[in-house]
Amino acid sequence: MKAAVPCYYCLDVEVSPERVGQVRRILAAHLRYWDLDTLVEPVGHCAEALLHTIDEHAPDKNTTIEMWWNGQHLIAAVSDNNQDIRPHNAPQGCLAQIAALSDGWGCCATGAGGKIIWFSWRARAAERAPLVPAVPVPSLREARRTPRELPVPALARPAGSESLVGAASNGSG
Repeated sequence: MKAAVPCYYCLDVEVSPERVGQVRRILAAHLRYWDLDTLVEPVGHCAEALLHTIDEHAPDKNTTIEMWWNGQHLIAAVSDNNQDIRPHNAPQGCLAQIAALSDGWGCCATGAGGKIIWFSWRARAAERAPLVPAVPVPSLREARRTPRELPVPALARPAGSESLVGAASNGSG
């Protein structure tokens, strides 16, 4: 299996009801590009829940969405600059969805007084490519068939070989 290349994506967006669906499709496209098709739905639901909460309750609609993939974990984060909405005051349905759909989640404060809510998933063994031994590439001899050997008629001996054979059998030499 080849080593995973770390991936990062960042999107700054002003949240509105129309933009929530667009952001979900953008995130899904990046996850598919990173071959993380199985995470499209849970990441989309979590991001959509947070964006709807920001749209409904926050006076500042500007937010940043980030995703990191390191080959073992996907971490998605949604940050905003709102000082009045804290995770403990957020609608419980939003955080319950995130907790149910992700392997882990958390919140931290930013220097500007806002917050970042992140959620993560670890790669599952079933999601990885199975380690199947590769079929060896055929050698040149196997790939190109050798022509059949044609029987050489007995009469096609080089001149002079009969005299040596006959002389050897007569005992003279």
